Amino acid sequence: MAQNRVPIRRVLISVSDKTNIDMLASGLSRLGVEILSTGGTAKMLEEAGMVVTEISEYTGFPEMMDGRIKTLHPRVHGALLGRNGVDEEVMSEHGIEGIDLLVVNLYPFESTIKKADVTLEEAIENIDIGGPAMIRAAAKNHDRVTVLVNPEDYAEMLDELTTYGGISHANRHILAAKAFAHTARYDGLIANYLSAINDSEEKQDFPRYFSKQFKHRSELRYGENPHQKAAFYTEENPVSGTMGHAWQIQGKALSYNNIADADAALSCVKEFKDTPACVIVKHANPCGVAVESDFTLAYLKAFATDPTSAFGGVLAFNGKLTAKTAETILDKQFAEVIVAPDYDEAALKVFATKKNLRVICCGKLPEQTKPWMMYKRVSGGLLVQDADIQMSDVFKAQVVSKRQPTEAELTDLAFAWKVAKWVKSNAIVYAKDAQTIGVGAGQMSRVVSARIASIKADDAGLKVPGSVMASDAFFPFRDGIDAAAQSGITAVIQPGGSIRDEDVIQAANEHDMAMIFTGVRHFNH
Repeated sequence: MAQNRVPIRRVLISVSDKTNIDMLASGLSRLGVEILSTGGTAKMLEEAGMVVTEISEYTGFPEMMDGRIKTLHPRVHGALLGRNGVDEEVMSEHGIEGIDLLVVNLYPFESTIKKADVTLEEAIENIDIGGPAMIRAAAKNHDRVTVLVNPEDYAEMLDELTTYGGISHANRHILAAKAFAHTARYDGLIANYLSAINDSEEKQDFPRYFSKQFKHRSELRYGENPHQKAAFYTEENPVSGTMGHAWQIQGKALSYNNIADADAALSCVKEFKDTPACVIVKHANPCGVAVESDFTLAYLKAFATDPTSAFGGVLAFNGKLTAKTAETILDKQFAEVIVAPDYDEAALKVFATKKNLRVICCGKLPEQTKPWMMYKRVSGGLLVQDADIQMSDVFKAQVVSKRQPTEAELTDLAFAWKVAKWVKSNAIVYAKDAQTIGVGAGQMSRVVSARIASIKADDAGLKVPGSVMASDAFFPFRDGIDAAAQSGITAVIQPGGSIRDEDVIQAANEHDMAMIFTGVRHFNH
């Protein structure tokens, strides 16, 4: 099949992000390509010793309105939109010479609106008009014109041009789609920003119109079930320590459920910042969590919570894994996925003996200082909320029982509270010595979750007496406290806020249990 390569004789370069633009322009210049450019870009290229025709010289029309009008001219758009075999006569009549390559990226609107002190006027001045118009024109006419909007594509395009003397239709098509995605994302950012500003120029939490763009990363074998098609999309620039940023080192291709479970495990393990921690997730719920002096001990304690559920689970760690931890994991269980910020070479050699084991590196875990947006698709709409990054200081929380918790109980309550945040509601977590003893998840009744936590502990041979309990939401009745006391729970942490709080507190006092109210609920549906 013919590649239908189109040579490049003339390029228009107009960029705000000047990354690698000198490399691209010098390469084009060596190939004899005529360079047109605008403003600061033209000046930069001229200072680098390249011959450049300024756009106003090319159009015969000066820049005006403080640079708002530079490229909005028939000699520019006609040069981009002119079709081979159709428009040559009209182009010749009006002295329009075709532009074969457009290199444009847009005013920095996104970085501008991220500034704490940005004004509406400043934001509006950073809305690019000529750039999107040119990009759309070139992308529409990609049958003839090549368009570049991302510096990451410069080297590959230049290499193809140098090797073959032109750009293939297939690559022009790919670059055109990327260009339309670029302008769509840009317009979405503008619409989100402006529709979140009220008449008093105050920013609202949620815009009247909401746009968000994700980039296709991979096809998946199937979705939650084999009859469902699925793919993985990521944000444009996912931050380190997220599944969008993570890369797979070895193993079978990740499935839909693998990615979802790995994200659940990673989210939970991020709660533990300064001490080695391990989280084992099965079907989106932590089935074992522990904190210890090293990752091997943390893993062993997490595994001990529920060895049955850990089989085929997803394991997450909050630091660099060594060969000792890797050997221990492979000796104890079959795992689907391991995710951690880093691995030493010896650990990777150990994991390599299990070629199907999926090993993922997520990069350095981020410090979460402000919430990001979370999305959930519903029929005919989209739910949007802040991510739940809040975590109460348990040592400063309100003690509502007669008995004060001991220091050991407070430490365990703080641990259990972090875990409960990531267990599906209704969530009950029993914990002792920085280890989950039993987990009850996803039940319609909170008291049933408490009973399941006890059953899980018994099945694993762990002793509940002397443990603490965390509940992601308030107890609507005292029966949950009575059930926990019967199992030997000595202290409880919960949000409070029920109309029957006094009954629940009374139950705790009757059982000589310490109870803390955080005032914060952590439902996880």
